[in-house]
Amino acid sequence: MIDWDDVRYFLAVARGGSVRAAAKNLGVNHATVLRRIAQLEKRLRVQMFEKLPSGYRLTSAGEEVLELANQMEASSHQLETRVFGRDQSVQGLLRVTLPPPLAGHLLMPDFAEFVRLHPGIEMEILSSGELANLTNREADVAIRVVYDRETLPLNLHGLKGPPLFGGFYMSSDRLAKWDARPPDSKWIAISGHGVPDWTREGEAHTTGAPFRTTDFEAQIAAVRHGIGITTLPCFVGDPDPLLRRVPGTDLHLYGPVWLLTHGETRKTKRVQLFTEFLSRRLAAYAPLLAGLSTSRG
Repeated sequence: MIDWDDVRYFLAVARGGSVRAAAKNLGVNHATVLRRIAQLEKRLRVQMFEKLPSGYRLTSAGEEVLELANQMEASSHQLETRVFGRDQSVQGLLRVTLPPPLAGHLLMPDFAEFVRLHPGIEMEILSSGELANLTNREADVAIRVVYDRETLPLNLHGLKGPPLFGGFYMSSDRLAKWDARPPDSKWIAISGHGVPDWTREGEAHTTGAPFRTTDFEAQIAAVRHGIGITTLPCFVGDPDPLLRRVPGTDLHLYGPVWLLTHGETRKTKRVQLFTEFLSRRLAAYAPLLAGLSTSRG
């Protein structure tokens, strides 16, 4: 009988293109991956990979194994989610993925309240801008700001929350110098993001080369220290006493906040409790998310 764990190692090498990539993805050492692949090849009596200077390439037999292995994986996930969906206990692990700004600047007090109300639930917060694969149970609930629902996988169940707006912000100290004329300000950007066209003209235009940071917290720190102007979600910029909106600029819509779940997973008691709880909290935050209030309510 084929060991499903051996198949997982095969899939990791096939998808990563190398033993090293597979070992990193699986959290094991190089030798373990090689041993598992050799074990599966011996069991099936075929060679599944060619070792090339550029990495591992599937043989024709390996291509056939890959097709069947993908089917095995899909069946395994389907079995797991159906069983998980029947779990009505208010205990166990609950994985929630969401962008770092929502985790650190808005919802962490609510997560604290939720675990206080349900001490048997073990919450794991995956703070990332990437959409975790809910089908593969990388997370149970995803909180995402999505402008167009049509861009999301059709198999996800979505609960639409209030819209999130952003604004343009500068430090309070810089705004205090606005009386005579707008102070010279650089545009502060996250690395990899462009500079908006409006920053090159108008009353609040930026000057000189942009200032780039690698993460959101550094971006906020740069604005607070008076380096220049940047765009931030209203729930971050408005309550900050060291920041002010740039005069003459408008708010812009990022999109609604969505609570996303998948298939049978959304039927579990702990997922239902969490989505209902957070839906109420997000509704209460609607004015803050829309840039109409500086208070968390």
